[in-house]
Amino acid sequence: MSNQAKLSTWASNIAPSPTLAVDAKAKALKAAGEDVCGFGAGEPDFDTPEFIKEACIQAIREGKTKYAPAAGIPALREALAAHYRNNNGVEGVTAAQVVVSPGGKYSCYLAILAVVSPGDEVIIPAPYWVSYPEMVKLAGGVPKTIFAGLDRGFKISPDQLRAAITPKTRLVILNSPSNPTGAIYSPEELRALTEVAIEAGIYIMSDEIYEYLLYDGVKHVSPASFSKEAADAVITVAGFSKTFSMTGWRLGTLMAPLPVAKAVANLQSQTSSNATTFAQYGALAAIQNWDQSMAAVSGMLEVFDARRLRLLEGLRAIPGIECARAQGAFYLFPNIEKLGLSDSEFAARILEEEKVAVVPGSAFGADGYVRLSYATSDDVINKGLERLARFCAKLG
Repeated sequence: MSNQAKLSTWASNIAPSPTLAVDAKAKALKAAGEDVCGFGAGEPDFDTPEFIKEACIQAIREGKTKYAPAAGIPALREALAAHYRNNNGVEGVTAAQVVVSPGGKYSCYLAILAVVSPGDEVIIPAPYWVSYPEMVKLAGGVPKTIFAGLDRGFKISPDQLRAAITPKTRLVILNSPSNPTGAIYSPEELRALTEVAIEAGIYIMSDEIYEYLLYDGVKHVSPASFSKEAADAVITVAGFSKTFSMTGWRLGTLMAPLPVAKAVANLQSQTSSNATTFAQYGALAAIQNWDQSMAAVSGMLEVFDARRLRLLEGLRAIPGIECARAQGAFYLFPNIEKLGLSDSEFAARILEEEKVAVVPGSAFGADGYVRLSYATSDDVINKGLERLARFCAKLG
């Protein structure tokens, strides 16, 4: 191979996103005229609330189209700091601790880059979001997974976390509500895990991107709110994509202890410069008009909840499938081991034979499961369940 064709260690070792790959394949089949039931994408199928779009349009009209400070426009950072104090109960948060980035995914990556050096270990509970291990590897770190399956409600225990920590451990990643499982840690469970991390002197990256997509009356809590010690150990990442159906806006948030937040802002200044300036004014409108925002979200949640229960009922009615009742996000994560196929083979065959797109659980560190997103229409859910039942009956 010529020198020109050689790739870096990072490029050679990175795996493409399996969720985006499934979505791309489903879209290609649709474009070719196939009737595909797509359960692959983690993207709300609602439009961004009108008042948020209008605030962005107004910002463009007012010429707010130039560079912004690397960490975000001051008004948005102030508003987010106040939001974390008042809504999430994290005392004393200042705007200097907040960074706005080009997407929640980039917030996660910058958080990892800020605290993980080559050779450091990062503990990742599985099932995990597909990008966590790859981000750790891009930082030169070593991903170390702990598995908690259906029998544990997809939630690791304090004892599991304690046993996984070594002198090389630098960070543990917690994601509640979870992608891919929709599982939510109770406040007591999160507090216990946070105490283990504080005791070991490691950071927690708390990915709270789905914090407002909750069902069955469950409550979300931010680990940074537990104590001063917790606030000094927790890096909270979130964003606007899922809550406000703003996936294409690429706006993520990060709230961290001041030294970490400053490091993240510095990293961002040398990579992306800043999140899109006028998009940040749309996000500012979402935070400043919180009652209006929550009214829009509650409308979405009502629809999501009905879809969740319909999909859950349909999956549980299929012999050989076991499925937990997710209480957050917009995913179900059924176990298909009794059907006699690997999850990858199941996903490939059902797309080929029945034109149903699901993501294999192995992409999330969980062999024997598949992920279905119910951020799709009732028609797709009903048709998809019919096709799933037909496919599984053939396997029997």
